[in-house]
Amino acid sequence: MSLRNKVTLIGHTGKDVEIFNFENGNRKATVTLATNDYYTNSNGEKVEETQWHNLAAYGKTAEILEKYVPKGKEIAIEGKLTYRSYEDKDGAKRTITEIRIEELLLLGNK
Repeated sequence: MSLRNKVTLIGHTGKDVEIFNFENGNRKATVTLATNDYYTNSNGEKVEETQWHNLAAYGKTAEILEKYVPKGKEIAIEGKLTYRSYEDKDGAKRTITEIRIEELLLLGNK
């Protein structure tokens, strides 16, 4: 993987993995990942900020996600940012930012 487009995250999955089967036999797994950041605001209060990330995996990685990663599971991923566009049912153009998982590490006890 190129260092020019590399993402590394550790967080907890926000939902169960969704699997999409394509006509050619390929499979895609998608899941959301929550990462947390903490900072102290101007009043001296500790604030937690959660960011949500869309993850996508193919092949063997998709199978591992489906089998071993339930909602709330802590995982570490390494991948790359990807963008895709489509038209929704009303004809509006939508763009999605995803991280395509290339390396997956299962963490935690869930």
